[in-house]
Amino acid sequence: MREDKKVCSFGPDSPYVDLAAEVFRLLADPTRIRIILALREAERSVNELAEAIGKSPTTVSQHLAKLRWGRIVATRQDGTRVFYRLQDEHARELVAQAVFQAEHALDDSPAHHRAGVDPEARRGTTPTCPARSTDDTSGEDE
Repeated sequence: MREDKKVCSFGPDSPYVDLAAEVFRLLADPTRIRIILALREAERSVNELAEAIGKSPTTVSQHLAKLRWGRIVATRQDGTRVFYRLQDEHARELVAQAVFQAEHALDDSPAHHRAGVDPEARRGTTPTCPARSTDDTSGEDE
């Protein structure tokens, strides 16, 4: 995993720019972001993920198929059950950074910038998010 951390000289002419845009398109869905956040600590089954993010198992399964296609998640089968996990730390960090960026829309001095918060301590962590309303059904079948 350390090899992934090497500093590379990615410029505007990098062959990875178009692929990076595909990754952003794949992650540009609230349900998929919630799935990634739910998988940041441990692998889970479709039903466990559905319960964790408040979506139907069918909806979660459809989103997981896209994330698996994009190599964001991987699977492990145990008997008849399939467990999903993040393929590597990149999606976790990318989503965490996106949520940190989103905090700026709500607060000029978001928690991740306040005094006493060590920048290295929050690296690779997921920000604390406000609780979602239980009656939030927006995008249920997306």
